[in-house]
Amino acid sequence: MKIGDLSQRTGMAASAIRFYEASGLMPAARRGANGYRVYGEDDLQRLLVIQTAQRLGFSLDTLRRLMAQGSGDLPHDLILQSLQERLSEIEAMQASLNQQRQDTLALINDLQTQWQQGRCLTLPLPAASAATETRGAQKTS
Repeated sequence: MKIGDLSQRTGMAASAIRFYEASGLMPAARRGANGYRVYGEDDLQRLLVIQTAQRLGFSLDTLRRLMAQGSGDLPHDLILQSLQERLSEIEAMQASLNQQRQDTLALINDLQTQWQQGRCLTLPLPAASAATETRGAQKTS
């Protein structure tokens, strides 16, 4: 199939397909007698793997590392390991986002309370800064 057909089947722009080829994620396309790129079902499947991996948040560098491991089938152990690592990254991001959400809700509540009392925004010092300030105050006393 030509690049236009591959583009249509994957929903990817032809320029993206050429980019993946130029960046080593896709093998160089065979060329027909007319000089056009010719792709097969293996190429289609490889692009679908790239799309799925990118949707899951894998970097192009990680994809290159995975795809460089073998010709044809991807190494199952390495794929599972990469998926587990990605899952750990997602869980860490979720924990961070949950903490940010809690901090944001707490700040909203603090602001509303302070403003209802006619005060301007007053934020407490972070714990590390407060401890440093206390030690500094003790030395000068």
